[in-house]
Amino acid sequence: MFTLVRSRVRTAALALSAVAALAFGTTATTGAVAAPAPAPAPAKQGPTSVAYVEVNNNSMLNVGKYTLASGGGNAFDVAVIFAANINYDTGTKAAYLHFNENVQRVLDNAATEVRPLQQKGIKVVLSVLGNHQGAGFANFPTQQAASAFAKQLSDTVAKYGLDGIDFDDEYAEYGNNGTGQPNDSSFVHLVTALRANMPDKIISLYNIGPAASRLSYGGVDLSSKFDYAWNPYYGSWQVPGIALPKSKLSPAAVEIGRTSQSTAADLARRTVSEGYGVYLTYNLDGADRSADVSAFTRQLYGSDAVYTP
Repeated sequence: MFTLVRSRVRTAALALSAVAALAFGTTATTGAVAAPAPAPAPAKQGPTSVAYVEVNNNSMLNVGKYTLASGGGNAFDVAVIFAANINYDTGTKAAYLHFNENVQRVLDNAATEVRPLQQKGIKVVLSVLGNHQGAGFANFPTQQAASAFAKQLSDTVAKYGLDGIDFDDEYAEYGNNGTGQPNDSSFVHLVTALRANMPDKIISLYNIGPAASRLSYGGVDLSSKFDYAWNPYYGSWQVPGIALPKSKLSPAAVEIGRTSQSTAADLARRTVSEGYGVYLTYNLDGADRSADVSAFTRQLYGSDAVYTP
């Protein structure tokens, strides 16, 4: 009854085409850019709205083109760059952070691709995704290896002036290249180290994959270390299985242009009526999607969305 098929695999495939990676263990904080203090956005009441953007095909700036007809606030509060990759170096037997040419372009041009959103009060986070090479968030063999990758993530956030990291444990293909299968300690060590590195930044969980089911180890429960967690299945309602308050959860997930406007409206209405604080959208493109966006903003904020090219 719901469309659960996801269209995100192409990012992982394209990631093999161009190399722009932080070398394992390399410090990237030299010349780090602080995200600018945003201009106060017009106030709006209602859930936090999230927009994933496939940067292989679309501009991050599209997120800032939608405002509310009533009050002028941003239609979207968080923009997600989709997606960097966790790759595997078979020589050093270590995971490393990789950017395909399109993600690297966004980061290199943060002044024009990221800052305009932040200046409107929109947070910009980087999603990280598996890449068929056996490296994933759930199979770091040691705490030191997990901490080293966490440092690459936090260094990237600092270097490019981003607002946080999103974890999406798909397409890792655990076991490839002689890598290990998921273990119980890996993700706990990774997120614990990342939160220590960036206590005031966003860490979000795309609630899928082995990592999402391994949130506790050695007496440490990761739940409180996340700012948000959301349902990964577009067109459906599914409460993420993580011990976060409703204000930080999105049981609703829609793919703009594929999820029907009536379903998007129903999911938004349910988000409000059941007291959840986040509404997730995926694949905002460069077309005028004001009708699709208005379908849920009417329910979330009591206003249509206005598109300004």
